Amino acid sequence: MEAVHTPVLLEETVQYLGPRKDGELLVDASQGEGGHSLEFLSRFPELRVIGLDADPAIQEIARERLKGFGDRVQLYNCWSHAFFAEYPSELKRPDTILIDLGVSLFHYEKGGRGFSFRYDEPLDMRIDTSTGLSAGELVSRLSEKDLADLLYKNAEERYSRRIAKAIAEAKAGGAIASSAVLSEIVERAVPPAYRHGPVHPATKTFQALRIAVNGELSKLPDLLEGALRVLEPGGRLGVISFHSLEDRIVKNFFREKNKDCICPPEEPICRCGGQRVVTLLSRKGIPPREEEIRMNPPSRSARLRVAEKILDEV
Repeated sequence: MEAVHTPVLLEETVQYLGPRKDGELLVDASQGEGGHSLEFLSRFPELRVIGLDADPAIQEIARERLKGFGDRVQLYNCWSHAFFAEYPSELKRPDTILIDLGVSLFHYEKGGRGFSFRYDEPLDMRIDTSTGLSAGELVSRLSEKDLADLLYKNAEERYSRRIAKAIAEAKAGGAIASSAVLSEIVERAVPPAYRHGPVHPATKTFQALRIAVNGELSKLPDLLEGALRVLEPGGRLGVISFHSLEDRIVKNFFREKNKDCICPPEEPICRCGGQRVVTLLSRKGIPPREEEIRMNPPSRSARLRVAEKILDEV
């Protein structure tokens, strides 16, 4: 049987984002193989789901898994931030939005695009292969300094300069076209203790390139703003992050929307007339349970944050 992506924090997601009345609409804004959608549709017979994904290949997997739910499911092949920016007027506003920022098992195991350092594949890493630079093209174009900065900014890679220097030297002999070649370069560049540590030494390099190629961090603020804007007042927005950089963006976004006043601290009287837009249902990121981490080790870094919308921003 083919491996299927295991949705993380499933019980916690259902607990916080499960419907509170019949006929609710859930937007699964990063549907992937459809694991979360499948669980919600199975548990809540009156729920309707809109699924979004920019990768048509993985969306076909979700379509096949969810076909038994008929017209309770609508799928859109697009980036979720773009969908919310031009939310279709014929649709009711969503009561719940789930954003899972993780990369699907499909992309690591079956995508054939160099997402994983475990396989020898073309160094692409694009979710949507119809647009933008591949990871290989990006590596070819970046200077040593810019590559080092990217590795540090997108993955907090401590050996970013050593790795960038090794990549620059390797590029002089020809393009770095495969994931296996890149992985080997990184392994040779880092100290032995890092090379033989519990986490593969190329993990952060691959993360940094994937984030850059797909604009993951740059798109996230627009995605959060758009999702909250279209969400029905009283509705809930849940976001699952997998590393500190994206979790920090989510945490700060929710914190700002939870403020009554945004006047400078030196102002003795509030002049902005601000009102809180959300209530935080999870002050801290909700981690997976120990049992889930044992069953699904990649879930260990996941965090769920949930906010309930109070009102529309003026």
